[in-house]
Order: sequence, then structure tokens, then C-alpha cells
Amino acid sequence: MREWRVLAAVSAGGVAGSLARFWLQSWWPSVWTTLVINVAGCLLIGVLMALVQGMHRLARPFLGVGVLGGFTTFSAYVIEARALAGQGSFGAAALYLAGTMAGALVAVWCGVRLAARWRR
Repeated sequence: MREWRVLAAVSAGGVAGSLARFWLQSWWPSVWTTLVINVAGCLLIGVLMALVQGMHRLARPFLGVGVLGGFTTFSAYVIEARALAGQGSFGAAALYLAGTMAGALVAVWCGVRLAARWRR
């Protein structure tokens, strides 16, 4: 029975995160929106993972895997980089790929550090 609760939490969170991403991409239709979404989502993942201790046992699956997993979209960024390269914008495609990965890693690190400061 516990597995079903986790699955339900991840599913519900995934719907919420995906809808939030869809709304943002509809409001700001740009290739660069995905980069901003991924970096912002990684910042929030860093904060969440540092603060989730002591929360309800379904908080991590719901918020981390579900909401933020649905919000971020690392599969779409590869497709968008490919589209940039297909338009002949090889420099922009390389910048997009490298910027997303570097931004995501730095954002997680910053999120963990920020959460550690809040906890003090």
C-alpha cells in the first residue's frame, strides 16, 4: 500500500509541475524559457533536498520527483539545442547546451547553500 501512496504523490506533483512549465512556456514562448525553467527548478531542488528532512515522508516524492521533476525538462533542452543547430546557429546551440548544464549544477549548489543559511 505504501508504494501506491508514493506513486500517487509523484503523479500528482508531476501534473502540477508540468502544468506550471506549460503555463510559463505559453506565456513566454522562447527556446531560452526551457533554460530558465531548468535552472530555476534545479535551484528549488537544491533548496528542497536540504530542507526536506523532518517533513512528511511523501514531501520529497511529491515536491522533488513530482513537482520539480515535472517542471524541469532536460529532454526538451536537447531537442531545442538540436533545433538551433538545424537553423545553423551552432554557437547558440553549444551555448544553450553548456549553459543549461552549468547553470543547473550551479543552481543546485546555490540552492543547498541558501537552504543551509536559512536553517542556521
